[in-house]
Amino acid sequence: MGARQTLGVFLIAVTEELGSGRESYSLAVAILSLLMGLPVGGYLADRFDPRRVLLGSAVIYGIAMVGVARLNSAAGLLLFLGLLGGIGFSGVSLALVMGAVGRLVPVERRSSVLGVITAGASVGMFLTVPVAQVGLDAIGWRWSFGVIAISAALIATLAFLFPGRRSEGARSEDTIDEPFVETLRRARRNRSYLLLVSGFFVCGFHVSFIAIHLPAFLTDAGLSGRVASIALAMIGLFNILGSPLFGRLGDSYRKRTLLSVLYGIRGLLMIALLLAPINPATAIVFGAAMGVVWLGTVPLTSATVAHLLGARYLTTMFGVVFFSHQVGAFLGVWLGGRVFDATGSYVPIWLIAIGLAAAAVIVHLPIQDQRKAILASPAVAGGKT
Repeated sequence: MGARQTLGVFLIAVTEELGSGRESYSLAVAILSLLMGLPVGGYLADRFDPRRVLLGSAVIYGIAMVGVARLNSAAGLLLFLGLLGGIGFSGVSLALVMGAVGRLVPVERRSSVLGVITAGASVGMFLTVPVAQVGLDAIGWRWSFGVIAISAALIATLAFLFPGRRSEGARSEDTIDEPFVETLRRARRNRSYLLLVSGFFVCGFHVSFIAIHLPAFLTDAGLSGRVASIALAMIGLFNILGSPLFGRLGDSYRKRTLLSVLYGIRGLLMIALLLAPINPATAIVFGAAMGVVWLGTVPLTSATVAHLLGARYLTTMFGVVFFSHQVGAFLGVWLGGRVFDATGSYVPIWLIAIGLAAAAVIVHLPIQDQRKAILASPAVAGGKT
């Protein structure tokens, strides 16, 4: 997770050296984001040993980063950063980890535990973004991508510390024994699940646009790359607090209400960024404030999926929701580069992001996020005696 958040640090350096507009780099990262959202990794983890999925994916991602480091033209960005990078990330994504862990914990503690997992991803963001900026300044972007490749190989060796397939004795109480096809049918008929899917699209648009384009936005405004990277790192640092906080709140309060509040705060923060003068203080304060609500959506959303559909196929069904997130990520990253190349400004995309935040506030309010929703399907209820 942390390695992907560093990609925004390299946007200007890579595009300037390869002689391309920002759209080419943005499109490659957008393809990576879209592919990493495919629920294939989650399905394989549900069916087989998730440790092997994590190991193989980390190796593929490392190979992709080596390819990026050796590029001589922007054309190769789509192949190495976009295609191979996306395939590699699809098996080490947060969706896979959240689903695998979420099946093992009790219902009453699920939001809290998933909040801690999400915070762990932000530790990587907080640590790697400043290191990426230092590497860029000291050894250039090519060697920095090589370091990322080596890091991916080292992380791959940790895959076997991850829990293997869930044993029959390690079932959460809302695990429903039914074929996967029936779970999928229930999901298609569940209005709340579909609303959750659409709402998570907005989350993906927000976090990916900001992660990739905020450093360039701040640099264009006259700030140094160091300050821009600190602002991005502040998002990771304060999300270490924010995700567990909202995960804990999700164990006690309605998740749909918390989700609406989160998206509303995001929108207000983006409005404030556009209206305030851009200087180091406002950039860092924005990063810190955005960090509090950065990925608080993830434990709330994944726990709601389990409430709605049960935990048996949580990795796959949250993977479907996560794919919607990554479709939003694709558009946020790509349109950020495309609109900038066309207009010389990021303001139009900020305005779109603000409008989407308002829509997300409304979309989450009708969601039925209480535990009884699992038994709402006649197919499941009929199986109870």
